[in-house]
Amino acid sequence: MAAELGSFRYGSSMRHYALLILICLAAFLPGIASLPPIDRDEPRFVQASKQMAEGGDYIDIRFQGESRYKKPIGIYWLQSAAVEMAGGGAAAPIWAYRLVSVLGGLIAVCATFAIGRSLFGEREGLIAAIALAGIFGLAFEARIAKTDAFLLATAVVAQGALAGFYLAMRKGEKAPGRTVWLFWIAEAVAILIKGPIVPLLSALTVGAVAAFDRDWRWLRGLKPIRGLVLVLLIVAPWIIAISLKGGWAFWQESVGKDMMGKVASGQESHGFPPGYYVLTYSLFLWPFGAMALEGGLAALRRFRSDPRLLFLLCWYLPWWIVCELMPTKLPHYVLPAYPALLLLMAWHLNRSEGAEAAPSPPWMFWLVWIARVGVIAVTVALAALAVGLPLYFDGFSAWSIPSAIAFVAAGWLGSGIMVTWQPLRRVVGATLASMVGMGLLAGQVLPSLDQIWLGREVARAYSAAKPCADSKLASAGYDEPSLVFLTATDTLLTDGAGAAAWLKGNRCGVAAVERVEEPAFQAAFNQSAAKPIALSKIQGLNFSNGRAVSVTLYRLPFESQ
Repeated sequence: MAAELGSFRYGSSMRHYALLILICLAAFLPGIASLPPIDRDEPRFVQASKQMAEGGDYIDIRFQGESRYKKPIGIYWLQSAAVEMAGGGAAAPIWAYRLVSVLGGLIAVCATFAIGRSLFGEREGLIAAIALAGIFGLAFEARIAKTDAFLLATAVVAQGALAGFYLAMRKGEKAPGRTVWLFWIAEAVAILIKGPIVPLLSALTVGAVAAFDRDWRWLRGLKPIRGLVLVLLIVAPWIIAISLKGGWAFWQESVGKDMMGKVASGQESHGFPPGYYVLTYSLFLWPFGAMALEGGLAALRRFRSDPRLLFLLCWYLPWWIVCELMPTKLPHYVLPAYPALLLLMAWHLNRSEGAEAAPSPPWMFWLVWIARVGVIAVTVALAALAVGLPLYFDGFSAWSIPSAIAFVAAGWLGSGIMVTWQPLRRVVGATLASMVGMGLLAGQVLPSLDQIWLGREVARAYSAAKPCADSKLASAGYDEPSLVFLTATDTLLTDGAGAAAWLKGNRCGVAAVERVEEPAFQAAFNQSAAKPIALSKIQGLNFSNGRAVSVTLYRLPFESQ
């Protein structure tokens, strides 16, 4: 039976929450220890957090000697806390930093269940939450130490509180005070994680809902003045501290270059025209893209008579449109809106179970079939990736076949083609298959491909070949941030001539020289009696730029120094 309209509850159905926690741990933990840092963004985040633990400065954000003010402090604080709790401090392995993203994914899933059970009922909440745990977008983001999984958690909590408040107002009831304060606290935490992203999402939702209802009066109950004061009390201390420490540089980098730059033009080769998120939809919502679209289209036909559907559509559609209009595009930008679509999917699946489906207009019918083709295409691509990558680089992997089979099972159940299972069983089956496929891919197949993890392999070769316990490394030509995190903060990133000059002055130094910088490196020793000794060579593919890389490690003979 559906929950009473407007009775938004964060109360616990402990059995279901325990089940969801187990599902999330099984979905997100495989691979977080074995998967190396993924260039380029993840190592920048974790290295900045590592430097906080090393130096004890929890106000400034730096990557080696450079300021890193593109994102606020929140994610670095959380990662620093995680590594301290893990017991390793600055020496903690990558999995400790990734625990924050695992926690973010877990909160997002449980909060989605809370929203679903309050809007529609227990069954719908479970369907939406389990589906969220199984989509590719969250399976990827919850395994890497960036902002987006935890940002999703803040978005779902904030939007859930907003939904509860709005629906209570629509019913003529007063929303519980905790709902209002939960909304503002979630907004404040979201600002500390990634700036104004979640406040903008909520503002777009409020604007769209109010425009359809032609009523703004209900917003007074959100206590906007007191709410904004609370947000300022949470956010302002760090803003003031970093402004005093970094001065104008913080505002130039975070607001001028990062935020406004993304709005004005495509940044960092991520500029795409509108339609990008239509193309990436099937990947990031895999394997539930077609089912979610069916739910969204069904809601479009009924939202005028059901404020629950109106709210969820206003959560998803305006954010999707804004993301399409922004010049800078990355697939995860739409992630905060996907829970709304999965909730509509759960509503539609449960509503239509056992009932004769009403005929859809032809354009809706064909849209759903296009989405099913997208599910099939992504399924084939993932299965081919699981099998093809090991064959291309290192030979057959025993884990490839079960991973590919799991991907095919998830894609079949998610597409809905010739599937007669009831909705909850179908969603659970697709999620479990997706979990197995992604777990094996991230936990076994990808980590075994040495040729694509050049930072890890250079770090391993350096650790094995360094002549002294206190040796240091200079890297010429290969400057991916993962190498810094995996070696040391003082690893020098330079060119061939710089590496040669540095090596001459460091008795225990090791230089990693990429082949493009090899001529300049060797030329610096033309007039020297001592020639550098080659220790090892690492070859592979730098997937960050698609370039084949060959790195040779050198040191000088001790007697020449």
